[in-house]
This record gives sequence, structure tokens and C-alpha cells, in this order.
Amino acid sequence: MPTFAYVVKDKAGKTHSGTLEVQSRNALIEQLWKQEFVVLSIEERVAGRGSVLKIGQPKVKSEQLVIFSRQLATMVDSGIPIAPSLDVLADQMEDRNFKQILKKIRDDIEAGSGLSEAIGRHPKAFSDFFVNMVRAGESSGRLDEILDRVASYLEKITSLQRKVQASLFYPAFVSLLAFAITSFLLIVIVPKFKEIFTSLGGELPMPTQLLLSLSEFMGKYLAIEVFALIALVIGFRMYINTPGGRLWFDRTSLRVPIIGKLLQKVFIARFSRTLATLVKSGVPILSSLEIVAKTAGNKVVERAVMAARSSIKEGENISDPLAHSRVFPTMVTRMIAVGEKTGELEKMLTKIADFYENEVDAAVTALTSLIEPMVIAILGVVIGGIVVALFMPIFKISTLVSR
Repeated sequence: MPTFAYVVKDKAGKTHSGTLEVQSRNALIEQLWKQEFVVLSIEERVAGRGSVLKIGQPKVKSEQLVIFSRQLATMVDSGIPIAPSLDVLADQMEDRNFKQILKKIRDDIEAGSGLSEAIGRHPKAFSDFFVNMVRAGESSGRLDEILDRVASYLEKITSLQRKVQASLFYPAFVSLLAFAITSFLLIVIVPKFKEIFTSLGGELPMPTQLLLSLSEFMGKYLAIEVFALIALVIGFRMYINTPGGRLWFDRTSLRVPIIGKLLQKVFIARFSRTLATLVKSGVPILSSLEIVAKTAGNKVVERAVMAARSSIKEGENISDPLAHSRVFPTMVTRMIAVGEKTGELEKMLTKIADFYENEVDAAVTALTSLIEPMVIAILGVVIGGIVVALFMPIFKISTLVSR
């Protein structure tokens, strides 16, 4: 009988881990669910080996989940049973991994499992948000409506992410190109000019001397510089993968001028849209806040949401801990407070999400128009400075010859 290592969360939000010998991975999931645990990960320990074999499929793209949700919603609304619907969707799915996942889900449903239970066994493909939404749809008898709502949510979140990525891609690409061109000039072109200057003799201008010294240093220690750059990148990635490093990085990113404000608007829009969708679909508020915290994408926001969750467990409201976090603007926390008092929290959250999604659109446009000339100006100064430093001795010689 195989042994599985598991990590779960209880109702209080505490994380527990352990190992258990059971017949199958699915049997362990069902056992943990009966104890009302939220399953975070399950790994099978292979006998005779110290390593742990991870069980699961690669992540599924959000675009595929949108198509899957829309089509399944249409089939359910038409009265087609879940298992045959999944069979049809699996046959027309181009992604092989997702195709296999859908077939396993169909087999589980034919064996007597519910849809939420079946998709919950594939955490890398279906998030906690997706699973809880489907569970709410099954409980309320509005599965088709909930699936359609999930698809709309995923479309909005994906669109939001693409806008931000597009706004940051251009300056990142131009900066990388500028670095590559500058390095090429310093390592390949400048040394050739050095030979010319040496043959001419005389004292070189200070900017030219500094440029030649930098070129000589880069050429002499190129291997060390490349190794140091790679080590720095790897070390930084390892650091931000630690809890403390991720918290520092997320907090610092929110403080970066211009970019920080944009990221804050993105996180608020995502928080509001996710929580509004969950609340509207009937998912319990404590479970909703836990899901929102996991999908926040920022440790600072995650901490603020979990603090709000703790305050609700103690009989308090959501808005106060969000206000104390200083991540959420006063307008947001006050609108949430009004929504709590009037019983229209979902409506207020939707308004906040709509407002900040529009704010992100405006911020992305402004950022692109601001960064483009800034990057071009910096690139012109750097490359122009190199060219001027190289030609200063030639201008000096031309002046002497004309006299």
C-alpha cells in the first residue's frame, strides 16, 4: 500500500502536514475532505528512495479554462449530463495534458464522484477558486450559471494581466537591447579605437580615458562578469522564493514609483473581482477570503486579507483590517464597510473592481507614453556618450591639424 505525504489547512487557517498509508491518492483526498481540511498538496513517497515524487499534471492555461467553462455551461444548460459533456470536450481538446485530465474527471464522475470533487483532485489544473465555485453551483442547482460566471471572471482577470504584462514588456525589452548594444560597443568596438589612439600618441581626454578603462576591464573579466550576473540572477530568484524574500520583494514592488501604483490597482481590482464573484455565487465568506488570499499574487495583500478573515471569525468586519494594512485606499475600505452594513457587499466589490480595472487601463496607457520617451532618451544618452567619447580625440587632432 503506497504512502503519501500531505499538506492541509484546517478551518482556523493553520497548516498541518503528515504522512499516511492509504490505498490511493483519491482515497486520501476523500479522507481529508471528510475531516474538513483544505488540501494544499499531496505527494507519493516512493519506496526505497529518499526523494518525493510529485503527483499532478502541468498547469492549464486560463484561455483553455475559459473555453472549457463556457462549453460545459452550454451543455449543462441544454440538459446534457456531465459525464457525456466531458467526453465531448475531451475529444475536441487540443492540449493533450488537459485532454487526459478531463478523461480522468469523467471516469471519476461515472464512478460516483461529484464534479467539484473530481476536479478537486487536479489542483494544478483547477484552482481552489474554480473548485469552490463549482461546489457552490452544485449546491444551488445553478451549475451552468456558475460556470458561465467563472468563464467571465477568468476572461477579466486574464485581460487585466495581459495589459500589465504588455505595458512592462516594452521597456524591459528596450532596456535589455540597450544593455546588449552598450556591452557590444564596449567589448568589441572600443578596443579597436584604442589601437588607433595608441598609434597617434598624445594625451587623451578624460571621458575617453574612462571609456577605454571600462572597456578594458569588461573585456579582461568578461567570463567572471557573466558568471557573477548569472549567479546574481539565480541567487535573487532563490531569495524571493523564500517566505521572507517574497514578502520583501512584494512590499518593495508596491513602493516603486509609478510601477507600485499600477501594481496596487491591479491587486485591488483582482481582490475585488474575485471576492465579488465568490460571494455572489454563495461561497461562505471565510472560504472566499482564504481563496482570495491565495490568489492575491502579493504577500502584503495576502496578509491583509487573512487579517480580515481572522477579524470576521472574531465577530468583527472586513474593512478595518484592510484599512490598517495601508495597501487598500480609504475609498475602497469605506465602500466595503458600506457594503457590509447595507448587505450589498457583492455589489460594492463589483463597483470597486470595475473602477480599478478602468484605472489600470488609464495607468497602462500613461505608463507606456511616459516610459517610451524616457527609455529612448536614456538609450540616446548612453550610446551618444560612448560615441562622443570615442570621437573627442579625433576632433582634437583635427583642430591641431587645421592650426
